[in-house]
Amino acid sequence: MKIFVAVDESSNAVIQEATRRPWPQGSEFEVVTMVDPYFFSHSPQALAEAKQAAANTLEDLARSLVDAGWKVHSVVLLDNPRHALPRAATTWKADLVMIGSHGVGTVKRLLLGSTEQVVLRHAECSVEIVRNRPKAIPDHQAMRVLLPTDGSDHAEAAVAAVAARPWPQGSQFKVISIPEYPVLIGEYPYYAPEQVADLVKQSQQHAERAANRGADKLAQAGFNPSTEVLEPRDTPAHGILTAAEEWNPDLIVVGSHGRRGFDRLILGSVSETVAMHANCSVELVRTPIPAM
Repeated sequence: MKIFVAVDESSNAVIQEATRRPWPQGSEFEVVTMVDPYFFSHSPQALAEAKQAAANTLEDLARSLVDAGWKVHSVVLLDNPRHALPRAATTWKADLVMIGSHGVGTVKRLLLGSTEQVVLRHAECSVEIVRNRPKAIPDHQAMRVLLPTDGSDHAEAAVAAVAARPWPQGSQFKVISIPEYPVLIGEYPYYAPEQVADLVKQSQQHAERAANRGADKLAQAGFNPSTEVLEPRDTPAHGILTAAEEWNPDLIVVGSHGRRGFDRLILGSVSETVAMHANCSVELVRTPIPAM
């Protein structure tokens, strides 16, 4: 597995998270930091000094991964991080990008687009937005992993990605699904009450099947997951975020988009909303789905 770790001066959490987790045998890391040459356009000497300082800092940050026995490449790129990080990850053929969250406010994120949001949208591989855990945690301590699923191919790919990886001993996994009940505004002359009730029942059954399929896949990999079908909220993203607040996971793993086919470039998709607003780390799994 190839893990692309994007770091800056506030990235200790990203390196710590990458170091403390087990990874598939033979995994390698590319630890990357950026120096934007725009700010040094009139001072080549200052740019060279900034690049050297970044290289020294990067070497210190990457040492924990090296000491853990992983193959590590350290790279300083001279470019704007929003443009260069997704491109660099693609060039290196990364399987996963790990990038820290900087808590950018909603207004600024909507106006400008935070670096992590741009990476989330444009990287061609899976992306994890890493947030600090609430307390210092020893290496490889058990994790709590929450997996929302709507039964779509992308949601099931996210479950499969979790099932395929090693996790700290004792980790807990919870698969949740949220029924999508029909929203009825005013009178609905086209549907009799019994038809509406049937739609609700079908949605509930679909959510139960999706949760059970996800749990079965994890169980086949040797895990012991729990499942829960939640009460519907105003939006699926709200339901997932509420479930996360109640269960307090260390990581939420979601598919890139769900049954409604949200494209990764559409602002406000369920996956993006969860990734940008959860209180814990969130991995968006982007796995190519074969054409039917």
